[in-house]
Amino acid sequence: MKIGLFIPCYVDAVFPEVGIATYRLLKHLNLDVTYPINQTCCGQPMANAGFEKQAVGLAERFEDKFRDFDYVVAPSVSCTAFVKLNYPRLLKGRHECVTSEKIMDVVEFLHDIVKIDMPLGSFPHKVSLHNSCHGVRELGLSSPSEMHVEKFNKIKDLLELVDGITVVEPERSDECCGFGGMFSVEEKSISAQMGKEKVERHIATGAEYVTGPDCSCLMHMAGVADKQQLEMKFKHVVEILASGL
Repeated sequence: MKIGLFIPCYVDAVFPEVGIATYRLLKHLNLDVTYPINQTCCGQPMANAGFEKQAVGLAERFEDKFRDFDYVVAPSVSCTAFVKLNYPRLLKGRHECVTSEKIMDVVEFLHDIVKIDMPLGSFPHKVSLHNSCHGVRELGLSSPSEMHVEKFNKIKDLLELVDGITVVEPERSDECCGFGGMFSVEEKSISAQMGKEKVERHIATGAEYVTGPDCSCLMHMAGVADKQQLEMKFKHVVEILASGL
């Protein structure tokens, strides 16, 4: 299978190590992965801010870049969810839409398609797991607490393949951290308080690190922790999976 690696713009600009770790991990698993050059933003920031028309051109470009791959894999649950759920509507009557059916978050891809069952790297630390809202409720990476369903967590399943790691979850394990894209700008006081409470719950687990599948949530919590002088380190789940390979 041919895999197109999509690295969202904010990951490329702020967390390039996450993009590199994703590529390294996929190559380590002997997968046929390609990073198409000149890829750009998927259009999520414009659409979330109320300017959907400005996202259409980016969606069309995305389709042209990734249409020929069997899977499109990204280390970002929010961008993945945007393409999967919104492209069919944005591109209806304008452009053929095929990537919405091919795109997967890297956790979902490794868990459901590759079905990894072998040891992955080493990370001898206690880690608190952050379940991002898009991952829980739009991509199904873990079970939502408000639903009466059997509990599952694909992120935790993968992390437990890493040697030496101890994985814990905070109280209110799938409650929002307060980022929410434009929400953190338009309602910054509420966003900051939500972030502070979330970080404090992660700290209460006794973990050294907070990890999760979305850099935007980790970025928000890291900023809150730094401003509040709270001791905690943050690392994307793919960085941990690729650690020591």
